Amino acid sequence: MEEEQQQQQNPETEVVAEATEQSQQEYTWPPIRFDVPPHRTYHFLNQFKTTSVPNNFLKGIKWSPDGSCFLTSSDDNTLRVFTLPENGSSHDFNANEQDSYAADLVVSEGESVHDFCWYPYMSASDPVSCVFATTARDHPIHLWDATTGLLRCTYRAYDAVDEITAAISVAFNPAGTKIFAGYNKSVRIFDIHRPGRDFKQYSTLQGNKEGQTGIISALAFSPTHTGMLATGSYSQTSAIYNEDNMELLYILHGQEGGITHVQFSKDGNYLYTGGRKDPYILCWDVRKAVEVVYKLYRSSEYTNQRILFDIEPYGRHLGTGGQDGLVHIYDLQTGQWISGFRAAADTVNGFSFHPYLPMAASSSGHRRFEAPDDGNGYLHLTGDENCASVWSFSYASMDNDVDVVNTSDSNSQPEHENLHQDP
Repeated sequence: MEEEQQQQQNPETEVVAEATEQSQQEYTWPPIRFDVPPHRTYHFLNQFKTTSVPNNFLKGIKWSPDGSCFLTSSDDNTLRVFTLPENGSSHDFNANEQDSYAADLVVSEGESVHDFCWYPYMSASDPVSCVFATTARDHPIHLWDATTGLLRCTYRAYDAVDEITAAISVAFNPAGTKIFAGYNKSVRIFDIHRPGRDFKQYSTLQGNKEGQTGIISALAFSPTHTGMLATGSYSQTSAIYNEDNMELLYILHGQEGGITHVQFSKDGNYLYTGGRKDPYILCWDVRKAVEVVYKLYRSSEYTNQRILFDIEPYGRHLGTGGQDGLVHIYDLQTGQWISGFRAAADTVNGFSFHPYLPMAASSSGHRRFEAPDDGNGYLHLTGDENCASVWSFSYASMDNDVDVVNTSDSNSQPEHENLHQDP
């Protein structure tokens, strides 16, 4: 009887699964009109001001995979989670007034945070999945609960003298079962279900001293589940490995500074790399990996900061900040500049597109060495410095714009088929 009931229930389960899958496939990210400047919907400034760290600048910002909140990292060794209210409804404000709202969660690390990332299957409806990983100087990798702020797990790596060594970069694999961490000339892999000091270690150098040298400072996985892992090094090289056995496939030379960010295109055929004190984001065709396809300019010639860029979920455009306070938008099919807008009065070091809504988040700030003038522990900054903002973009109506509908219908096509091969 139990087997018969299970057989009777299975068709219903399959129908529900097929309907869910179909609804996910039918969803298309709204086509943004980048020719119209975005509207600053939310702004956060005052809660980043601290007397202990007068110049508490932000160091990065990332949306959660389900789009319900975003995570910031700042120079006071603190990470803050901000929940997006009312599905991103508009909010009018003055940048010099109070913050739009307070952070829902504040997590403090012991030292300077090197890197942070969300669990890839994080969903606000499932509290068990609401976690993010951080790595800080002289500390192991921490897995934090994004709802309670409690420390879930710790993943420790030790050096040759049995002292804890800190990862510089950290990322979950696409399956969400492992944590990949970048160290000096090596990558360590932790099983998320086995916290502690158990890990696999792979050297990025080959037996004949060939391979990728330096500190592995950036990690990214191909979104098409091809098993490719991209790593960036402070030795100005990027490399592509096979995730399963860390077999080295390519080494890419051409960045003028140490790599600070790597990201695959949505179709997995292209890799974008950016470095410190390097004004160009380089585009590589991973199917050839011979030469640079094109270069995207950003103002970052004079900073060692990690400036994070992002590609919209539709896969057509890339947004990046810079020292000039502007966010530049590029068309990835042509490599041409499309538009830009001023996001802050200082360095925009983080830019992240919302995974479902026509929105983005930016973070700004840089290290200042001057002391407060009045001795009260605060620097006199404008409302657009050391801040985080959420932006709402205009988007074309799918009912009234036939051309946009045709474009969205071709979402499965490779995004760089008509690229010019010359930078």
